[in-house]
Formats: sequence, structure tokens, C-alpha cells
Amino acid sequence: MISRGRARMDRRTKNLVQRLKKGDIAIIDHDDIDEVAANSLIDIRPQAIVNVQESITGRYSARGAYKILKAGIPILDNVGDEIFGMVREGSWLEIRDNELYWGDKLVAKGNLLTLEDVNQKLVIANENSQEELDRFVENTLEYAKKEKDILLGNLEVPVLTTEILGRHALIVVRGSSYKEDLRAINSYIHEENPVIIGVDGGADALLEFGITPDIIVGDMDSVSDEALTCGAEIIVHAYANGHAPGLERVREIGLDCHVFPMPGTSEDVAMILAWEYGASLIVAVGTHSNMIDFMEKGRKGMGSTFLVRLKVGSILVDARGVSQLYNQSPKTKYLLQLFAAALVPIVIILMVSPATKPFFRLILLQLKLLFSL
Repeated sequence: MISRGRARMDRRTKNLVQRLKKGDIAIIDHDDIDEVAANSLIDIRPQAIVNVQESITGRYSARGAYKILKAGIPILDNVGDEIFGMVREGSWLEIRDNELYWGDKLVAKGNLLTLEDVNQKLVIANENSQEELDRFVENTLEYAKKEKDILLGNLEVPVLTTEILGRHALIVVRGSSYKEDLRAINSYIHEENPVIIGVDGGADALLEFGITPDIIVGDMDSVSDEALTCGAEIIVHAYANGHAPGLERVREIGLDCHVFPMPGTSEDVAMILAWEYGASLIVAVGTHSNMIDFMEKGRKGMGSTFLVRLKVGSILVDARGVSQLYNQSPKTKYLLQLFAAALVPIVIILMVSPATKPFFRLILLQLKLLFSL
């Protein structure tokens, strides 16, 4: 196999996709590629992907590499960290089987992944799943003990200007299948007019669909300046000790914001805000709610998320994957039946109308002449 393209490289895949273009060779540093990262790469259609680490280790069922290969994008895997010091951004590279060349210079060797390789790792992951689950549950319970103030309600919630009381709240995270799920609930959004809360990159996901968020929550590491300046109320998620890494960025743009210190994820913060301000229903799209989700995010447990979902569970509807429940595309036979039903009254009106009787007589006469009747 031979692939050629310009090098685009970044140790953070979500930063790389912001400047990656179709036909480029993406150089990433991402073990166990998750589905969200895979989808973002597939959308751009790079010529190939070169990964410093193993795209699937077999530790758990990470399906990102599988999706990328199924999309027809080759992966040169496990080439080593040295490539970041040997290749320049924008230089022309060529992949020849398991080797990466810059001109005539060999700069890296790796393993050209195949679907068979990935399936073998998925089998290993299934064998390891019980051991990983045991560790994950233990960590979750340990974190839950430390973070139980979330469930008990001992939090200082920032004062918001957005009206939430008695309204539905739609929380959008740029997680797996978020695009399909947003399309599936499009009519709900327009009919119910919920409070729209974008979690980090979820704000950009909403803007892609022409929906402006009312509130943006997050640590501000994956949301664009365009989203931050759309007019939404901004909540910067801080660590439990009050340190907020994203605060400086928001201030540099010149925007006002609130800081909310809380353990856990930014989507946990969004749910707590909606609950504390009296939302009548919380609809979540793309959120993380299982072991694979959290391991893909590099987390060893989900204590805060477990507690938050216990707290808000009575009004929480998880819309993740709802697009897979049914196909909205009407079947051909239904369209034909609908057309026939609409045609019947039109034909009857034409036949009984005095103005159209001469027209039908003329058609009948032409048919008789044509077939010599």
C-alpha cells in the first residue's frame, strides 16, 4: 500500500481535527482510539492515519480503529514517539506498507493495521472485560464516597440569568452518535423549545445544526471561540479546589462567565445546574454513562456521574442512541400508498366536473382512433 499526503500532527486528536484537511496524513498520539475521535477523523477523510501508540491495545473494547478501517482509511500503528521530532508540519509524507518516508528518508516503521488485527484485539478485550469491570466498580465506589456532597446537595451553585424553572433542559455532549441523535429529536427541539445547554464541544455540535445554545458549560478545552461568542451564558467548570484552567481563556476573549467548582465531568455540572434550577425534564444527548465511555476519557471510575444520575434520575431522559431505535426515512410502499390516496379525490373531481368532461371525451376518442376500436 502507498499513501501520500501532507503531515498534520498533534498529540491531542481533538486539536488536530481543527486544521486537518481531506487528503492529509494525520499523525496522532492516541492509544485506544475512541469512537468520538474516530468519527471526527472520518468526517475529514484524511489520506491515512499514523499513530504513535497502539490504536487498540486489547485492554477494553475501544472501537475507534475498527470504525476508521471500515471507512477505508488506513492506519499505520505504533510508530513510536520519535516521529514528532523528525517530521515537520505540512511536509509531504509517503506510507509504503509498514514504513513512513519523508522524501527518500525513512522516518518511522510501524504496523499497518488490518480489520483482522483489530478483531483479534477485540477478542482479547472481551476476555479482559471482567477484570477491568472489577477495577472500574471499585474505583467508582471509592470516588463516590469522596464526592458524596454532590448527592447531598452541599454545593454553591452560581446565579444564572437564563430561565430554567419549569422548562425542559436539553444537554448536548459531543459523544458517540450525537449527530444522528440530534437529527432524530429535531422536531422535539422545535416544538418544546427547551433550554439548550452545550457541554464544551457540544456547543459547536449545536451550532452545526443551526441551534444556538443558551448556556455553555465546560473546562473550555474543546469549544471554539465562535461558540463562546455566540451569546450563551458561560459556566467554567473548576476543580473541587476552585482552580479553573479554562477561566483564563474566557477572560482573554473578553467574556463574562461564572465559575462552578465541582468534582466530576462537565456534563455532571450541566445536569446539576438544570436540576438545581428546577428543570421539569432533562434530555441528554451524547453523554457518557458506561465503563467504556469513561475508560475512553482516561477515567478509572465514574463516581460523580453515578451520584449525579442517582440525584436527577427521576427527570432524566437519555437520548443517546435514540436514532438507532427507528428509521425516519419513509418506505417506498408508504409513499406510493399516500400518492394513490391523494390521487383518488383529484380523479373523481375531474370526472364529475362539467369543465373537464369534454377533455375526457377527447382523450377517449384519441384512444379509439389509436387502437382502431
